[in-house]
Amino acid sequence: MPANEDEMQILDQWSNRLAQALQILDLKVDHDLLLDLARKSADSVTHAAAPITTFMVGYAAGLEAGTGSAGTKDTTASVAKAADVAFQLCEDGHDGGPASKGWADTAQ
Repeated sequence: MPANEDEMQILDQWSNRLAQALQILDLKVDHDLLLDLARKSADSVTHAAAPITTFMVGYAAGLEAGTGSAGTKDTTASVAKAADVAFQLCEDGHDGGPASKGWADTAQ
């Protein structure tokens, strides 16, 4: 998590610039959630798991939200749902937990 308000402001500005460059203008990023997930996966698995985990959560959320503008679907709920699956898996560490209990089980 950012250590101070200056870091959060920089992160907000960076996210906005990146969203514009990627042409996903309506995207709202839950920085706290993603930073917590990155920290948890780095602590539970390995440091390198942090960017991989957050990427995969974003990808899964994007698939669930469907195509089109980020603002046309409930992307916030999709990200939260995918992050919850990743958080649950992190609880089991790098080699624990059933891989079969995941995204599809929470899609109902």
